[in-house]
Parts: sequence; C-alpha cells; structure tokens
Amino acid sequence: MIKINNLSKTYSTGSFTVPALRGISLEIARGEFVAITGASGSGKSTLMNLLGLLDRPSAGSYILDGIDVSGLNDDEYARLRNRKIGFVFQAFNLLPRLTALKNVELPMLYAGVGLTERRTRAMEELTRLGLKERIHHFPSELSGGQNQRVAIARALANDPAIVLADEPTGALDSQTGVEIMSIFQELNRNGTTIVLVTHELDIACHSQRIIRLEDGLLISDEKVTAPLDAGKEMRSPAEQGDVQ
Repeated sequence: MIKINNLSKTYSTGSFTVPALRGISLEIARGEFVAITGASGSGKSTLMNLLGLLDRPSAGSYILDGIDVSGLNDDEYARLRNRKIGFVFQAFNLLPRLTALKNVELPMLYAGVGLTERRTRAMEELTRLGLKERIHHFPSELSGGQNQRVAIARALANDPAIVLADEPTGALDSQTGVEIMSIFQELNRNGTTIVLVTHELDIACHSQRIIRLEDGLLISDEKVTAPLDAGKEMRSPAEQGDVQ
C-alpha cells in the first residue's frame, strides 16, 4: 500500500535549514494497522503530511497503492489524495455550520458523487458508527467522542485505500479514547489500512506495528505481538466473563 525510500524533508527559514526527516524508508502492506510514534519534534507529523499528500518531500520516493506520486502536479496530487486517503484529526476539523450528515457528505461532494448516493452513503457510515439519531445535529451539539465518530465516518466516505489518523484521541478523555481505538480496530479487522500518529505509547499499543521516530530518523520498527484489545477494555469484568 505504501512504499517510501530515503524520504527526506527540509524546511528553510532565511539562511537556516531544518531537517525534519532524514532518509526514511519503510513499507506498509494493505490491511495493516500501524502506529507512528515519537516525541515532539521527532518528525512524525511531517511524515504524516507527506504520506497524506499534504506536503511534498525534499528528496526520496513515495509510491502509494502502486502510484509513484513524485511526478504528479498539484491537481493530480489533490485528486489522488481525495480518492485514496481518509483523514482523521485531533481537532476533528468538522465545519461548525454543517450537520453531521453534511460534514460526512462533503468529501463525496468534492469527488463528484451525486446527491442521492452521497446522502445514502453518509447515513450508512454514521449509522454504522452509532450516530443514527445524531445525523442532523451540529458539531456544537455533539460530545467530543461523537464528533470524532463523525470525523471517522467522513474519512471513510469515499472508501479510501488508507485512513491516516493524526493524534485522534488527543482531545478526548481516556475512556472515550479507548472507544475510538475500538472503532479503528474494528475497521482494520474489516480490511481498512490504518496509519495512526500518536505520542502516547498506550494508544500505539492498540496497533499491530509500532514505528518510532527520533530527530527525523526511523529508530525502530516492531510488530506488536499482542495488541491491546480496546473492545475488551470497554467492557466490564462481568461482561468479559472474568467473574462468576
């Protein structure tokens, strides 16, 4: 799904240059659930922006779902991003004057999907995420967890090849964060490729693989032998069968 080779990103400010990424190489297979973690300034957000086609690398190659993106112009970049990638952000990034339903419809509108189809698909995604009774509510009328569910439904609206989640639990309390991770795990079990950026190791441990960055370098890439099951964390001991 993703193959990057010697990817670098350098920012210039006046006479100063700041290397944000320094020769990152990695592959992510279709259907994987990968967490990218590291301290502030490690380069994880820069890497997310490059993977999400929100920025261009200074050097190196990036192949997304078999497409070499290096030769694409800005319009082709934008079309590929809208067609292949779904985004989930820490701050939700929902439009406050649109209902949950219309927020989910928005990427399909940009993709040229007709009204009837996009309305049907948006309702299906919101219902799947437990928001059937909230489709006509505005973001200000929803809780943080509900807003993040709307954001996830929006990310899935165009049936993307990959979902990129940037600190998706950062603005939520711990219990709601676990609920959101349970949704990601369920999506992944159903075949969705997920790349999650987080500075929280306990959140990263819900994934199948953890990539650690430090000072713009990839310092470790390890499989998670027993990913935390967020679904079990959400249930009481009695519901898990741990008590008589």
